[in-house]
Amino acid sequence: MENLKNQIFSSYKRNPVLYDEIYDKKGQVKEVYSKLFNLYGEHSISDFVNLNEKAKASFFNQGITFQVYDKKKTKEKIFPFDLFPRIIPPEEWAIIESGAIQRSRALNLFLWDIYHDKKIIRQKVVPMELISSSTNYLDQMTNIDPPGGIYNHISGTDVIKHNDGQYYVLEDNIRCPSGVSYVICNRTALKRALFGVFNHYKTYSVTNYAENLLDLLETVKPNGVDAPNVVVITPGMYNSAFYEHSYLAKTMGVELVEGRDLFVENDFVYMKTIQGPQKVDIIYRRIDDAFIDPLEFRPDSTLGVPGLFAAYKKGNVTLANAPGTGVADDKAIYTYMPEIIRYYLNEEPILNNVHTYHCSRPKELKYVLEHIRELVIKPVDEAGGYGISIGNRLSSKEVERVKAEVQSNPRKYVAQPILSLSVHPTYIDKNESFEQRHVDLRTFTVLGKDKEFVLKGGLTRVALKKGNLIVNSSQGGGSKDTWVLKPQ
Repeated sequence: MENLKNQIFSSYKRNPVLYDEIYDKKGQVKEVYSKLFNLYGEHSISDFVNLNEKAKASFFNQGITFQVYDKKKTKEKIFPFDLFPRIIPPEEWAIIESGAIQRSRALNLFLWDIYHDKKIIRQKVVPMELISSSTNYLDQMTNIDPPGGIYNHISGTDVIKHNDGQYYVLEDNIRCPSGVSYVICNRTALKRALFGVFNHYKTYSVTNYAENLLDLLETVKPNGVDAPNVVVITPGMYNSAFYEHSYLAKTMGVELVEGRDLFVENDFVYMKTIQGPQKVDIIYRRIDDAFIDPLEFRPDSTLGVPGLFAAYKKGNVTLANAPGTGVADDKAIYTYMPEIIRYYLNEEPILNNVHTYHCSRPKELKYVLEHIRELVIKPVDEAGGYGISIGNRLSSKEVERVKAEVQSNPRKYVAQPILSLSVHPTYIDKNESFEQRHVDLRTFTVLGKDKEFVLKGGLTRVALKKGNLIVNSSQGGGSKDTWVLKPQ
């Protein structure tokens, strides 16, 4: 067995400068991973090559793909999946879960306040110009009360583990956080390929997400509705996350619709069916704010439903997430999250922010421009890893270009130190070997009226290119199954 074990992990080179999640500082496999390490070590490289191909075939046959866009063409790819899972011990998960809930609660209160009384602005905790200049702030949401008082029904909190072994929040995602379907499909694929490994660990299930999502969405139904009719609205099959839209609708047991399948009459929303119109009460939307209603926002949108926002303002339909939540996604707002948590909850943040410089502040802009080689520059309103510049990877010409872009629109950019994300053994196809790759974790929190739920697992994303720190699938990243262990 030892020879085989050495065979499958023989080329694994541990860089002691990086925080390796399965090895301790002495180079010994941590106790929580020891069974898994030995179980995987019983396979030869050829065994693992075959298992890996089976997992890929499983994803392909299920249609688990995503779209990658560039200037020339769009490609559909199988979502890359690594068969070696990440393990999170119960004591670490307790910190992550409570921290994710804390942030979601605080952000919901923040959104209510900035669209109502604006106390946090009047008391000069967060500057008004930061809110009003956000591309995702909607004046149309002023004084609208979302059903159940919930704005961010679904939140994705991106967490990293640093060299000090502590977890930090990299960013909050509450417009349309994606990726949860891959969490569930990763678990399914791993069970099909290596079912026996689950007999040695007591892990929480991740397959209960859809039922919990539906349950919590139903708590924020419009007034006067007993049995709400829920739908998922998608931009259509060419959207990068269409697989997820269809998967969630199917597992919740609700209809997947496009804008053309719905219409508004007398400020109520209806779905076209062969039996005639059916009233719709809750819409889990995967369409951006600007496209949901051509009468209120972009008149050229063919994705939304004319009159939908009027129905929402009247309280006749719930939109999840609420329009205008994207202002709290703004990476400039992220810099104020510790103050936001203290202001609304009177608590200290459970999960720390990564130190962030906002370029709209003159002193911080000066520092960023002078230390650009040591920083990651991010646009405040992009997602998917787009627009990010990592200072120590830039040529001299690229440095000058980034500086010019930042100076031309400082409000649009933040900067963070180049962090050393933790690494995890990851199988690399082309080398047929395990190698260190950087990982992060996206957690999924669902808020309902007086109820909340965090999926006990989340999406571990992997930067598959050696040394890369950007884990997004759109930038060539993949994912792993994430095991949250039950307490002994």
